[in-house]
Amino acid sequence: MIKNSVLGACVVIGAAAGLGAETPARAQAAAPIKASEVPARKKPAPLPPRGTYRPPKTSWGDPAIAGAYNNSDESGIPFERPQEYAGRTLESFTPDELASITKQRQEQTIERNPTLSEFPGATSPMHWFENYFAANSRAWLVSDPPDGRVPPPTDEARQRAAAGQEARRKEGRGPADSYVDRSLYDRCITRGVPGSMMPAIYGNSYQIAQSPDSVTITYEMIHDTRVIPLDGRKHIGSSIRQYLGDARGHWEGVTLVVETTNFTDKTPYRGSSEHLTMIERFTPLGPDTLEWSVTFDDPHTWARPWTFAMNLTHDESQPPFEYACHEGNYGLRNILSAARAEEAAAQKAAPR
Repeated sequence: MIKNSVLGACVVIGAAAGLGAETPARAQAAAPIKASEVPARKKPAPLPPRGTYRPPKTSWGDPAIAGAYNNSDESGIPFERPQEYAGRTLESFTPDELASITKQRQEQTIERNPTLSEFPGATSPMHWFENYFAANSRAWLVSDPPDGRVPPPTDEARQRAAAGQEARRKEGRGPADSYVDRSLYDRCITRGVPGSMMPAIYGNSYQIAQSPDSVTITYEMIHDTRVIPLDGRKHIGSSIRQYLGDARGHWEGVTLVVETTNFTDKTPYRGSSEHLTMIERFTPLGPDTLEWSVTFDDPHTWARPWTFAMNLTHDESQPPFEYACHEGNYGLRNILSAARAEEAAAQKAAPR
């Protein structure tokens, strides 16, 4: 699988080549996708009362959570509590209310997706969109604080962000002076964590494997794999920083708890610092549902810890697909060459 912008460019160029020089290009209006055109997704088994489900065990006695998962059903959920629900908590919504909210979001997705192409007249292929008819599990993602809002940044975090912007301004760097000016996502290196497991329009599958002494998670988009030791070893030294941090896991009942530290400043999440400690909890809620919650503890960025959560659906028919994105892709080269072409055109047009 390749990124939308690259394949989209190929579609447009190919279409233009077939028209002939004398035929004017005409914009095409993409029609909304019909329900009958959307491939059916697995419907998870109903959930028993929270805390009552007991998953099967591995041959060595740990809860068995290995398999292919996706979070396509969580697409479209606001990260924080929308203003229209001020005063409400996640627990205050009835199933009927959530069903009504979800239906509205599904309709909005159907109307919006055909307009997402970056090129006039191009319609993105339907198989890119894994977010149609997403059966959301909640009204928003942030579960703590109870108001559903991420705590405001500390003064230190604001100063850190301002200093970074000022440094770029003084250097006079543009958004595409070099490959280093693009994000690690643009460069097909990583989306970081937890970004690698946040739902997108496609690439929402994840493969969990487990052994007595470790768990691995392979992410479809950008094809990262995290190795999470379970053997009680200490974290690596504080001088060593990694894109995905340094993860250590253990079991608390049926829940896999993963503590990750040693992040680099190259992969911040919502402005986090190198001092971030991230705690993930993978809790089986039913035979097809694994809840993934993430707590951020970084006093250098937020005044208090905060948490968001979503559900992952176990579906062996949707394993990770090859994500053929790498640093040599045409996308990055074209971004840089286009920037140089714009600079040359501006220089040529400048008064002499």
